[in-house]
Amino acid sequence: MSSVVLLPYAPSSVAVARQRLSSDLQDCGVFGAAIDDAVLVVSELLSNALRHAHPLPSGMVKVSWLRSDEHIEVAVSDGGAATEPRAGRPALSSLGGRGLGIVEYVAESWGVRHDGDMTTVWAILPAPKRKVNGQVHVLREAG
Repeated sequence: MSSVVLLPYAPSSVAVARQRLSSDLQDCGVFGAAIDDAVLVVSELLSNALRHAHPLPSGMVKVSWLRSDEHIEVAVSDGGAATEPRAGRPALSSLGGRGLGIVEYVAESWGVRHDGDMTTVWAILPAPKRKVNGQVHVLREAG
C-alpha cells in the first residue's frame, strides 16, 4: 500500500495528511499504536516543512507513505530551506524545537534526501499487523 498526496502549503494540510494516513493504515490492519506513531511523525515532518521550508514550485507540499510487511515509510517533500533539517536539543524551557527529536525517538530511522530543488524528510517506523496463531487479524478501534 502506498499513497502520495499533494497538499496546499498551509497549516490546514496537517489535519488532512493525518486523516488520510490514519485511514489508510487502519484499512491495512495496522496496530492502533503504530498508527498513532506514524500520524505523529507525519504531523511533525509536515509542520516542520510548513514552518521552515519553502513550498514546491507548484505551491504545494508532497506527503507520501509506503507500507511494507512490517514497516511504513512516511515522507514529506518541500522546496527546501536555508538550513538542513536536524534534530535539535532545546532547553527544557524552550517552547519549540522538539519535532525532529520526537521523530528520532519514535522512528527506527529517519533522514533527508535532496533531488534538485526538492527536499524530502523521511522516517521509517514499525507497523506490524495484529497476528494471532499465525493468522492476521484486523483490529478496529472504536471512536
